[in-house]
Amino acid sequence: MTTRHALLRFLSDGAFHSGTVLGERLGVSRAAVNKAIQSLVESGTDIHRVSGRGYRLGEPFVPLAETPIRALLKQRQVQADLEILEEVDSTNQHLLRAAEPHYGRVCLAETQSAGRGRRGRGWVATPYHNILMSMDWRFETGPASLAGLSLAAGVAVVRALEEFGVPGAGLKWPNDILRDNAKLAGLLIDVRGEAGGPSLVVLGLGLNVYLAPADAVHIDQPWAALRDSMSSPAAVDRNRLAALLIVHLHQMFRVFERDGFAVFRAEWERRHFYAGKTVRLQSGQGDVFGTVEGIDMQGGLCVRADGGEIRTFHSGDVSLRAAH
Repeated sequence: MTTRHALLRFLSDGAFHSGTVLGERLGVSRAAVNKAIQSLVESGTDIHRVSGRGYRLGEPFVPLAETPIRALLKQRQVQADLEILEEVDSTNQHLLRAAEPHYGRVCLAETQSAGRGRRGRGWVATPYHNILMSMDWRFETGPASLAGLSLAAGVAVVRALEEFGVPGAGLKWPNDILRDNAKLAGLLIDVRGEAGGPSLVVLGLGLNVYLAPADAVHIDQPWAALRDSMSSPAAVDRNRLAALLIVHLHQMFRVFERDGFAVFRAEWERRHFYAGKTVRLQSGQGDVFGTVEGIDMQGGLCVRADGGEIRTFHSGDVSLRAAH
């Protein structure tokens, strides 16, 4: 455990703690305490300093912890090999490095040094404030049978958000969860396997709970964060949210394993924010303008181009078409 993570745990009680006492408890110098405090402040943590009293968190902080997550998983009869890390390069990469694939092994991290988004982009997340999670699953079939899996995962994430008490979330093809037409969460799937199977899937999820201004400036698209729409910072219980995400993703994997994408298709289309909208789709085939007609059985996006032809896409970036 790093000094700054240990500091957060000491400060999580909401009381004032002097730098001297914190240094004694952590076995580090007062200078090391000050350095760790400064690092936390720069990463977006609200820490108040009062002369003669010490440091106090400006708002509640509850670290990710196995006990409350496992309690909810047990209640919902979900078994998962759970690992919580303070820092990792990427939760997806961490699971991909495992010697043996599992069914539903989960990795949660407080911060990532090399988080990934779609199409080679990085994933921006303020440390200690968000959901950074990956789950793996072993399928007996080959990668070709997994078409539509990321869309089914999007349905599971929205279900979890609704159970958590977040209304109004929806989907954007292929891997985004939106709220108020801004990106709340993103999914990333890595697949390893031979054509005839088996296949190992690692599904990564980044979900915005809070983004510090210094981090938000690095995001080049509209974004949303849960804390901005909840009644108070304390209302975002990350442990409960993480547990609900695990529950719904675990259920999704089991259903997909048995029935494939077909059983998720209608719900995905119902939750698709761009259904029937005029859009611009950017792909390797160039830009296409048209109206979203739906998705096919493999999760491809069907667009009626301006010329009337219906074209199906399995990759690309979609945006609402600007009004003329």
